[in-house]
Amino acid sequence: MTTLNNNSLNRHLSEEEASQFPHWYSPETGICNSIHPSRHLPSDPFLDVVSFIFSDQHNGVSALIDSSTGYSICYPQLYRLVQSMASGLHSMGISKNDVVLVMLPNSIYYPAILLGVLYLGGVVTTMNPLSSKTEIRKQVTDSKACLGFAQSGKVEFLHELGVTPIEVPENFNLDLNWGCFSSFSKLISGEFDLVPRPLIRQQDTAAIMYSSGTTGASKGVVLTHRNFMAMVELFVKFEASQYQYSSFKNVYIAILPMFHIYGMSLFVMGLFSLGSTIVVMKKFDINEVVKAIERFGVTHFPVVPPILTALTKTAKTVNGEKFQSLKQVSSGAAPLSRKLIEDFVEIFPHVDFIQGYGMTESTAVGTRGYNTKKFHNFSSIGFLAPNMQAKVVDWTTGSFLPPGSSGELWLRGPAVMKGYLNNAVATMSTIDKDGWLRTGDIVYFDQDGFLYIIDRLKEIIKYKGFQIAPADLEAVLISHPEILDVAVAAAKDEECGEIPVAFVVRKNGSLLSKEVVMDYVARQVAPYKKIRKVVFTHSIPKSAAGKILRRELGKLLTSRL
Repeated sequence: MTTLNNNSLNRHLSEEEASQFPHWYSPETGICNSIHPSRHLPSDPFLDVVSFIFSDQHNGVSALIDSSTGYSICYPQLYRLVQSMASGLHSMGISKNDVVLVMLPNSIYYPAILLGVLYLGGVVTTMNPLSSKTEIRKQVTDSKACLGFAQSGKVEFLHELGVTPIEVPENFNLDLNWGCFSSFSKLISGEFDLVPRPLIRQQDTAAIMYSSGTTGASKGVVLTHRNFMAMVELFVKFEASQYQYSSFKNVYIAILPMFHIYGMSLFVMGLFSLGSTIVVMKKFDINEVVKAIERFGVTHFPVVPPILTALTKTAKTVNGEKFQSLKQVSSGAAPLSRKLIEDFVEIFPHVDFIQGYGMTESTAVGTRGYNTKKFHNFSSIGFLAPNMQAKVVDWTTGSFLPPGSSGELWLRGPAVMKGYLNNAVATMSTIDKDGWLRTGDIVYFDQDGFLYIIDRLKEIIKYKGFQIAPADLEAVLISHPEILDVAVAAAKDEECGEIPVAFVVRKNGSLLSKEVVMDYVARQVAPYKKIRKVVFTHSIPKSAAGKILRRELGKLLTSRL
């Protein structure tokens, strides 16, 4: 690929020179604009995301269906549940700007809980229900959550942390009497009078989502009502507008966790603006997925690479008629191998396969693939979303680069976060004075405007689509009395994408085993964060400033295989 430097691009270009670049790229500024027309975003400064989502009524259509029981919630009922949740929380003393922790697996009541908090002007912070006590304490302390929704195993611990707990049963049906879960049942029973809504501004904080960003430990990403409205308009509504069929007839299956920005954007907010139906699964089981697709006529299946792998393998052994309802499978959160894409397209020739790109820091907005009958591009992560701008920047010199050149992706637009919670230094190192978000991903645009991911500068590990901050695991490991120094890095894995590997320097005379190291970490972190491999070494490669050289760790790992 050809690389031009800033000196050649920043001088005045002749008409002939300028014509060599695609119309969506400015050689003077290095800015790449979306090839799509801009979309109108709400101008009312006092509009909140819940009002925005439910501005269109979809009477009679099922909003949510429990995959295991078939129990459903229609759109009018869902909105009443949201209002009931808000009124109930208000009666418990929750008011505007109070932070509420939601630490639950997927359920048809998850959206009512989260949207109920936002309806009241509160702030949500979500968390994996399998998180360890150490992780919960850290997030509760950082976010200052005062109330939390959780299942039985975590309720007592929340109470110990000074957080008012609300226990949510694993299986809940409004038609049954659940006296033992009186707090939760009352919140969604509609027993409360509607509470007067506070004045909510677009710029008010709606959520604190935790992300590793481009480097370092997990940080609180502050997202506003405006960020989420931009996500709904530029991600969900825009994509639906690209297709001729009606969104009312679309049936999505929700396996992606709703506590993750990918799942939240679709299944807790975005799709309700379209009137689509969401079939909710509590946990991933490929055999149950196949049954649900056939039973409910699922048309759209958002996935991460491991789920796509399982679907592709299973389809080879299952009657193809079980998948006839599928119209689209979309993949995000982590890169896909070319082989996996080719296998899927071969087995599912009737399915529109696309990839997309987004970050927690960009409220899941970035790019989205698009295919036509005449043209397919399965390997790209798609075109830049409307209203979003990008730059490709040389990560060494800071110079912007033209299409065809590889560099770090910078994003700017209405979906970019407000900043990191109580962390001005991390915010300034991630978002510059002009509003550009440094993604840490190495990419290039082709001449048609398609974007491709090449590599990552950032240190985070993507295990089955989940983010793992090496610094978080290093903090756990270094607390072991027999570990002198440690570093964590990623290793490629065909099934999981990447796995965390611990490079450990043992203290003199220590006989510490790999199994003990892995068990030590496993007891203190969520299951997906567990160390999967241990390499004992005499020293950790570091820069003169003491920064761990993770690329050198990768070479060290390769030399040990």
